[in-house]
Amino acid sequence: MVALLFFIGCFGFILYPTLYSAEDYEKEYPLQLDNEVLRICNESNIDYRKSLYASALYDITDEPSTTQRNHQQHQPQPAPQQPPSNGTEPMIYFVTPTYPRREQIAEIIRLGQTLMHVPRLHWIVADDTDSCSDTLNKHIRKFGIPYTQLASPMPELYRVRKNAPRGVANRRAALNWIRQNQKKTGVLYFGDDDNTFDLKLFSEIRTTRKVSMFPVGLIGDYAISSPIVRNGRVEGFFDSWPAKRKWPVDMAGFAVSLEYLALSPNATMPFKAGYEEDEFLKSIGLKMGDIEPKARNCTEILVWHTQTKSSKSPTVRISMDRQKLDKLNLGALLRQLESMGVNHISDSAGTTAQAIVNGSVKPLSFWFS
Repeated sequence: MVALLFFIGCFGFILYPTLYSAEDYEKEYPLQLDNEVLRICNESNIDYRKSLYASALYDITDEPSTTQRNHQQHQPQPAPQQPPSNGTEPMIYFVTPTYPRREQIAEIIRLGQTLMHVPRLHWIVADDTDSCSDTLNKHIRKFGIPYTQLASPMPELYRVRKNAPRGVANRRAALNWIRQNQKKTGVLYFGDDDNTFDLKLFSEIRTTRKVSMFPVGLIGDYAISSPIVRNGRVEGFFDSWPAKRKWPVDMAGFAVSLEYLALSPNATMPFKAGYEEDEFLKSIGLKMGDIEPKARNCTEILVWHTQTKSSKSPTVRISMDRQKLDKLNLGALLRQLESMGVNHISDSAGTTAQAIVNGSVKPLSFWFS
């Protein structure tokens, strides 16, 4: 394949491969597809933020007593502070796929105000559009976060499909930007603009050596997607959509070190709706033993797949002694979700809870038989 490289002012370049074959779209390519576009619209490597970093190293304890609350109401409560970055921590490359819609700017503002509190972060915002949006850039730039704005439209062949693989072109563009800029140290994380993030997540993923994983709330029929952890090791997955996936995780449920990613120069994400995470993790040669469980051995939810829509809390059926689940992370995790009203657990109704191990569906009793 031949590609032409055009430079555009001081903002970057646009990459247009010249050859085209319709049947090629049905294949999976390790790098650029025939009509993929990567356009760098705007970039800044300067951190203009002031000392706004809130602590990501605190724990939420039990609710104080009434007497304590009454006393605290009359006492000034200083905000928890995190020491300013000394510039030596691993950089987090936070990739956000987005697309033009009514809620786009509102969600970018909400996400940007979270990321303002995270030191040593480079925000890659990849927009599913042919042209660069000045409005989007205006709102990204005002946060003072080092950033790159990309225009990375979905190829038209995929756009017209009933189940279009949204966000894939965006994330592929970000992966290519990382390669072209030879970013080989730091941590890669895919964070959608409509997700909700606990600041603690960023301090957790920053230490990722290979691939870290953690629960994501408000996913599927269980209202949770999580690794299953025993004795500090990931042994399976708790996800309501197995679909013969070896790695049934949500896009927001893992982070990858760039050192580990660099070992797989052809790693990519296919235009295959529902299998983006699975195929990407396969392409980097992930093994179960490589996974580092975060969020207190996957008993905490530090990221939520909130989306801008409302859904009824699902009922999850678990027809076994739930106390046994305390030997796994699921006991504490499910109790936490129930206490929040995120889902409901029943022994006789709802979607039957199952686990996935090496792509095969197993009952939760699998660990206790």
